[in-house]
Amino acid sequence: MIRSVLTFAIGISSFGAMAQMTPVGLWKTIDDSDGTAKSEIRIVENAGVVSGKVEKILDPKAKQDDKCVECKDERKDQPILGMEILRGLKKADGKDVWEGGNVLDPNNGKVYRATVTPIEGGTKLQMRGYIGFFYRTQTWIRVQ
Repeated sequence: MIRSVLTFAIGISSFGAMAQMTPVGLWKTIDDSDGTAKSEIRIVENAGVVSGKVEKILDPKAKQDDKCVECKDERKDQPILGMEILRGLKKADGKDVWEGGNVLDPNNGKVYRATVTPIEGGTKLQMRGYIGFFYRTQTWIRVQ
């Protein structure tokens, strides 16, 4: 009896840590060149597919009503606030990695192949965008 209670308690306590090993949540984006906070992105999952929208703009140089003038798709000239910038990611088999989708950089309109990996117990998210063999990596910080 005591052994089963202990096993249950350990299982419940580790469930909280495992539940955070997901990209779902609110993330503060950090610029990889200067380390400043740029925005908050809300990542959601729907039917196993992850996407993310700009929920808040933190960059003091940006205007809250800025539009994606460099975008090439249906997001062209649309407000960055509320824009879906992360699309189509699915969890890789047996790994805490979501891949197969893309991420938009609204500052330059470029769309990159994307992978996201929760790190440091899910408190941070490694966001990697690829064009060909070249990639750019940012580390985002979980807000909630």
